[in-house]
Amino acid sequence: MKFIVAILLTALLAFAESLYFPWWTVAIAAFIVGVFVHQKPWKAFVTGFMGLFLLWAGQSFYIDVQNEHILSQKVANVLPLGGSTVLLILITALIGGLVGGFGALTGSFIKK
Repeated sequence: MKFIVAILLTALLAFAESLYFPWWTVAIAAFIVGVFVHQKPWKAFVTGFMGLFLLWAGQSFYIDVQNEHILSQKVANVLPLGGSTVLLILITALIGGLVGGFGALTGSFIKK
């Protein structure tokens, strides 16, 4: 139960922070959840990773649909992705997931 709560709290807190602060503050949200929701370090990493992976994938997909895939196709053509917007969204979500995972892992280690 703590696993799902930590994922939801990470995603919600990161979403709220990203409305007003720079993108890197999502790591602070994952850190806070890692400190206050006590879990083993590897579980904390996975919850932080999943919370931000799902959040960034959802936000990227929403933005991509809103502008009819125009920007993501251009960026995917500049990067060596073969014009794949889905791959671009997955890479974006992976970066967010890693930031969240390491933030939550740090919070878990601070708790110990």
